[in-house]
Amino acid sequence: MRVDIVTKEYPPEIYGGAGVHVAELVKALRESIEVRVRAFGAERDEQDVTAYRTPAELASANAALQTLGTDLVIVPDVAGADVVHSHTWYANFAGHIASQLHGIPHVLTAHSLEPLRPWKAEQLGGGYAVSSGIERLAYENAAAIIAVSAGMRADILRSYPQVDPTKVRVIHNGIDVEAWHPVEDPEFVRAQGIDPERPSVVFVGRITRQKGLPYLLRAAALLPPEVQLVLCAGAPDTPEIMAEVQELVRGLQATRQGVVWIERMLPRHELSAILTAATTFVCPSVYEPLGIVNLEAMACGAAVVGTATGGIPEVVDDRVTGRLVPIEQVQDGTGTPVDPDRYVSDLAAVLTEVVSDPARAKAYGEAGRRRAADEFSWGAIADTTRALYEELTA
Repeated sequence: MRVDIVTKEYPPEIYGGAGVHVAELVKALRESIEVRVRAFGAERDEQDVTAYRTPAELASANAALQTLGTDLVIVPDVAGADVVHSHTWYANFAGHIASQLHGIPHVLTAHSLEPLRPWKAEQLGGGYAVSSGIERLAYENAAAIIAVSAGMRADILRSYPQVDPTKVRVIHNGIDVEAWHPVEDPEFVRAQGIDPERPSVVFVGRITRQKGLPYLLRAAALLPPEVQLVLCAGAPDTPEIMAEVQELVRGLQATRQGVVWIERMLPRHELSAILTAATTFVCPSVYEPLGIVNLEAMACGAAVVGTATGGIPEVVDDRVTGRLVPIEQVQDGTGTPVDPDRYVSDLAAVLTEVVSDPARAKAYGEAGRRRAADEFSWGAIADTTRALYEELTA
């Protein structure tokens, strides 16, 4: 069996959870089947990986049109595959058209949904209508849809009621606990301006509306004064949200010590050292299909405080591996809290509870690593995914 995987992100060009997912899934699948990767961006030197750049004629076009142009360049090369498997809307059009042209099943993995990210209109303008339409087309015609959590499955069926529920399967994201593990490196941690002897709350993520960083920054002002806030945050979606975050960080730094902002993307060893030194990791997302970053933190032995939304409750076992923060959300696709002040207050209260009890936080972290190893291995995920391919081609 040959499976062609189409993706925007693939090493070394990874900027989010979808790229991590694809890289790990490909590695695990290749132990039993032939996998060819068709990725956006610069040339790769990995065998059976082909890279595709934006067609020159679309160099100045809207970003959504550039994506569709790249997709069409990919389609002819999928000839000969038994299954085409696309990841995110960026690749869904290639998967859909390749399925039609070559007469093969199209499987897509849902890492996020355009209807639940309306703030992307700030980024793409009219291109957001294009991306939303392409995603709908792909979902309604795919042979199978993989949801990375039960929460994501529910979102898919609510957003696309024309999709046959029997086609939507839940296969969780995973984590490589051999690659992600506790790293004791206090010298590196101190070099970043973090005191490993003081309690700390660590955030890792892109600066997007869905990650909820402005809520965290408001909650941080309510934390005990000895608590450090470490932000490993970059790649803002828009200048507007970057300006909002910068203003909130400046305000915090003017009123408390230990606010550290690391904007560069950290290699795994360095990020693992920061996560290992953390009293708790925090995921204040208002939209999160699963959150691989939560699994990375758990694998490094960090307690996790996360919003009780999307797939996060399927990863974070409340009062076992960390804490869940309650949230009531506006049902308009934005994930906005109905009462933002209440959510900020609840987030601050839960974080304070965890950082004020280091022994319990450590126990949460130890339980989290065990849970990551036992329930989220890439080998098991690849086996389930391969079984789906075999079912579709039988």
